[in-house]
Amino acid sequence: MNTPSGSIEYRLAAISDIHGNLAALDAVLEDIDRRGCDLVVNLGDILSGPLQPAETADRLMALDLPTIRGNHERQLLEQTQERMGASDAYARARLSDQQMDWVRGLPTSLQLDGGVHLCHGTPRSDLEYFLEETDVAGAHPATLDVVRERAGDIDAELILCGHTHMPRSMRLADGRLIVNPGSVGLQAFAWEDHAHPHVMETGSPHARYALLERGTHGWTVAHVAVAYDWESVARTAERHGRPEWAHALRHGRMPIATLQEHAA
Repeated sequence: MNTPSGSIEYRLAAISDIHGNLAALDAVLEDIDRRGCDLVVNLGDILSGPLQPAETADRLMALDLPTIRGNHERQLLEQTQERMGASDAYARARLSDQQMDWVRGLPTSLQLDGGVHLCHGTPRSDLEYFLEETDVAGAHPATLDVVRERAGDIDAELILCGHTHMPRSMRLADGRLIVNPGSVGLQAFAWEDHAHPHVMETGSPHARYALLERGTHGWTVAHVAVAYDWESVARTAERHGRPEWAHALRHGRMPIATLQEHAA
């Protein structure tokens, strides 16, 4: 924990960016269950990727967790399959009408009792990074002033976000705690058509989530890394023609060739 929490009143687990990685999701949910959380929330980017989108949808539909859309859910709903990227197109081809109806019913954000706000990117955009910035040098942690501006006037003690796949947290001067739990299902990616092309890498293949506890001193956060059979999932990505996914799943890093392209 970042600070002593005193007497624990409430324990919440935040998951995000599953990307159809059912094995990682099951491992994370088992770890959460072992810790005895009061609530689990899902911050979006749930199904897209060359893994198990339909099976992941079924698992989550049965759990009925508080869940919001990410940019990939929006893309599944707004774009034709012919115009989708490879990860969205793979998922869309395998999702049933019932599963798509579930995606369609997800809100873009949620405000929960107890002063907890859920968004995918930032409160104003599912594509904007909350706790990171990018420039010609790549991606790096955002400054306090930048994060405060992105938080706007959201009235919440705890703001949970996803999208960047990077486990990170920041407490603002007004006491609001902003937490990105990292990604359950994919520990590295490259954004090549961004204004500043860059890579995001956690540096290990472990599935990530955040454990939040509210106690007498407010909210505290622990970032949790969970082992699972990532080798088997990497082989699935290879069978489905995505070697860069396989490398990210095995190592938590992008292939060296990708890094050289960004440095060129």
